[in-house]
Amino acid sequence: VQLEESGGGLVQAGASPRLSCAASGRSFSLYAMGWFRQAPGKEREFVATITRSGDSTYYADSVKGRFTIFRDNAKNTLYLQMNSLKPEDTAVYYCAAGRLPGTWPYEYDYWGQGTQVTVSS
Repeated sequence: VQLEESGGGLVQAGASPRLSCAASGRSFSLYAMGWFRQAPGKEREFVATITRSGDSTYYADSVKGRFTIFRDNAKNTLYLQMNSLKPEDTAVYYCAAGRLPGTWPYEYDYWGQGTQVTVSS
């Protein structure tokens, strides 16, 4: 499966942008999906994950209550609604597809190229 993120950019603190991840190739609904992010000089970190059907989600503590992951299997698209952004949310955001909704990068088989989100204070 091929993944392509969009929706990043330069935003002000407190903004509520939405990231999208368009999937092509093998059936999108066969995969659990996740969002990760990587800030300069830091390890790639887990943000959120969602099951194949979308009936269950899990979030990193740092984004819980502010970010929402959801998917539209009919449109082969994954989303990340980000609210109340903070400067520390600045990172490249990646979507990933895997067999299970894990929280570690190695649990995912396919990755997008990433989209930069920069939050100004």
